[in-house]
Amino acid sequence: MAVMAKKGKKEVPALSTSSLPDIIFMLLFFFMAATTMRETEPMVTVSMPEAHEITELDKKNLVNIWMGKPLNAAKGEDALKIQLNDQTGDVEDIQNFIAASAVTKKMDVGAMVVNLRVDEGATVGKLTAVKQELRKADALNISYAAKATN
Repeated sequence: MAVMAKKGKKEVPALSTSSLPDIIFMLLFFFMAATTMRETEPMVTVSMPEAHEITELDKKNLVNIWMGKPLNAAKGEDALKIQLNDQTGDVEDIQNFIAASAVTKKMDVGAMVVNLRVDEGATVGKLTAVKQELRKADALNISYAAKATN
């Protein structure tokens, strides 16, 4: 009996790419569902202080107020600005902002949590003025945002 020798090299079959579009669309839908869009555009820069114990807040009843240096500040300008949603304002505008936020979120001001994102270089006087305006608006639930440290 003669042994038949195979002539030529074995070729590797082509890789099937028919499932590649399915995988790409699954990844696309995953990232579309998992990504949250920013609700407000930042107009001030805030370098938050550090804290050892922080907790996540429920976003449904949360209202953010930012206090920091303006993004388009002139060189040497150290004045702090207050950002209320998509506009900068003064301390006197906080009462109207809280009332408008309560109407927008359809909730009582007492159930609302005001999250203050304050720059670590902010003065106590400006922060006290903001807290006094929040007290006048009956927004008594206040939390402070911070960076987590180990």
